[in-house]
Amino acid sequence: MKFKTLRYIVPLAIAAIGLSSCNSMFREEPYDKLPSTVIWGDEHLLDEYVLPWYRNMDPGFYTFVTTIMKGLGSEYEPWYTDQLTVGRSEWYSGDYGNILKSMQQDITTRARTEWFNCYTQINSINTLLQNQDQLPASVRNRVLGEAHFFRAWYYYTMLRRFGGVMILTRTYDPLVDDVKFPRATYEEMVKFICDEAEEAANLLPVSNTDGAVGRPTKGVCYMLKAKTYFWVAGEHFQNQEKGWHGFPDNRSIAMLDKAAEEYDRVIATGQYDLIPINGNTRDEVVAEYRNIFLTKNSRESIWEVQHANDGNFSNSNGHKLDREAAAPSFGGTVAAYNPTQNHVDEYRMENGKRINESGSGYDKKNPYENRDWRFYANILYDGAKWKGHVMDLHYTVVDGKEVPGEDLTKYGTSTNAAVSRTGYYMAKFLNENQAINTDETYGSSQNCILWRFAELLLDYAEIDFKKGRIGAALEKVNTIRRRVKMPALSSLTWEDLMNERRVELAFEKTSYWDLLRWNIAETYMTGSTNPLFGVKIVEKANGTRTITNPVVNGRNTVVRYFRAIQYYYPLDWDDVRYHGLEQNPGWIEM
Repeated sequence: MKFKTLRYIVPLAIAAIGLSSCNSMFREEPYDKLPSTVIWGDEHLLDEYVLPWYRNMDPGFYTFVTTIMKGLGSEYEPWYTDQLTVGRSEWYSGDYGNILKSMQQDITTRARTEWFNCYTQINSINTLLQNQDQLPASVRNRVLGEAHFFRAWYYYTMLRRFGGVMILTRTYDPLVDDVKFPRATYEEMVKFICDEAEEAANLLPVSNTDGAVGRPTKGVCYMLKAKTYFWVAGEHFQNQEKGWHGFPDNRSIAMLDKAAEEYDRVIATGQYDLIPINGNTRDEVVAEYRNIFLTKNSRESIWEVQHANDGNFSNSNGHKLDREAAAPSFGGTVAAYNPTQNHVDEYRMENGKRINESGSGYDKKNPYENRDWRFYANILYDGAKWKGHVMDLHYTVVDGKEVPGEDLTKYGTSTNAAVSRTGYYMAKFLNENQAINTDETYGSSQNCILWRFAELLLDYAEIDFKKGRIGAALEKVNTIRRRVKMPALSSLTWEDLMNERRVELAFEKTSYWDLLRWNIAETYMTGSTNPLFGVKIVEKANGTRTITNPVVNGRNTVVRYFRAIQYYYPLDWDDVRYHGLEQNPGWIEM
């Protein structure tokens, strides 16, 4: 019961530890004993109170993969798809590798962490809402808007991960309150999330002032509603026997219509658009496209995780994306982001044709020539340039032995140092000017974009396609293609649409959830049906090259599984017992 109390009660004393304001030196109350009347009436303390809602909504690029020694950490969803894998072999022996192998104990631990995090924030929000009459008028609408938005956000997060969960709209202490909460149905969850987001939109501005950049706005609230409807329109959530696993009938088209209405509202705010690319040469387009992901809170960004500008990893919300992605030639030892050959093959040719399509011009001996220009922006391959360095990602035969190139040779003397397992490194999101040195406290500062206008267009294109409006879908896809100076498609198939989404949104967090939403996760995230491939290039003394594509993570090495039960993670077993909830099927208490 003590654990349950900690789970559902956010004591104001804890919330206030370390809080400060400009006149804090004149306060008589010690920080660890601040009464609620002080917190609710103080603008500065309120800002500190709501900060955990932001910090816990998504880890952004703060993505340490964990090992047996490090324990549980933040995961990065694209690592579980077929677009990326990691370089360090010992990570496969920790919780990341065990989740990749569909081991129940590690998934249950991960699920419990997410469950606890969401309900902790929800309880904090409920505490504030119960005291809303005490909020100062100067910030009342803004703080209440944030509260309703984040309550919707955390339930949206839980809906995607667990299905229907318990909807708590007030603080709850099981030691003094014996009420039991049931699991909500999809219908109830969707209504609650969208009602909360609409309430938030009524309170929040269309745009933020300079001092409020990064806070939710009306457009962000509409986007949350749209993404909720878009998610529950997925095939897997229709005609479900259990209400908390989906709808009893097929609501897909109805939900898509509702999503489209909300996307129209986002567009109507006039706040968002694609960032134009003015260059025309490949190098110019590549540079400008990369810069989209380095520009904080741009016009294209709808919602993003705010990482600290100073990049301080120890004392603020910086991260180590550049350091963890770096090749050995730049002092990299982690190799955490290895694009797969599976993903590389998704980039079409410069003329718009698939690499295996007749007339594409694809040359197996020169596989990196004349590809979609986003390939050169997103992927570092053998011969690519990065920071003035030509990437050396091939082997050279010397005295009959294959000698790995500089970027396939471990940096330093550490036995844990790693290189790419796939023969590729990631370039998207990375800053070529970021210093990578021995100062482990200093990291990167670029924000992690969660939703952007290009994703909205692709979502809407999918809605148009499923509604039979193929011309409208085609125009939205071609709008994105024209931005990167790639030729417009003359027609559009489902394969074309899915491919454009996986290329434009490569390595972004939506790619993992798309596989679940499309009901194809079991195929794409299982090694026996979709092994991960890399590339191995061997150059002989006479200059001839052989190119092979070995399996790097699938059939013959690390086993990858995604089972049907993983569409819904296990509910926390404490709450299953206490509230008498029906557990998601297939899960055994560990």
